[in-house]
Order: sequence, then structure tokens, then C-alpha cells
Amino acid sequence: MKQNITISLDQALIREGKVIAAKRGTSLNRMLRTELEKIIRNAKQYDTAKKKALAAMRTGFHSGLARCPSRDEIHER
Repeated sequence: MKQNITISLDQALIREGKVIAAKRGTSLNRMLRTELEKIIRNAKQYDTAKKKALAAMRTGFHSGLARCPSRDEIHER
């Protein structure tokens, strides 16, 4: 369901926005809606990635080694 909202923008901003929208073959309304959708989608993707990263940090990473090598073993000369 779509719902109208009212926003206050500077007249110069509206005028420039309409010019850009016209060049893109769309309306200012659609351009604003598309940009807001992108912002929301990116925020959700960031939150999902952050949750995955934090979960991975909590569980740790298993390298498959039976034990961690000592510093001397890693840096043998």
C-alpha cells in the first residue's frame, strides 16, 4: 500500500532535482523513492553482514591444525 508523505525542500533543490529527473526520464517523486529504497536496502545488507561477522568472531575460525604452531616454528630460519 502506498502512502503520501510531505517533505520540505528548498525551491532551488526541487528545481535542480526536477532537471536531473527529467534528464533521467523519470519524475522527482520516483527518483526520491528509488534513492530511499537504495538507502534502506544498503542498511539492511549492512546489518545482515554485521550480524554474520559478529557471529563468526564469536565462534572463531578453525584452521584445521591440531595445534597452533609456536612463534619459533613459524619463523624458523
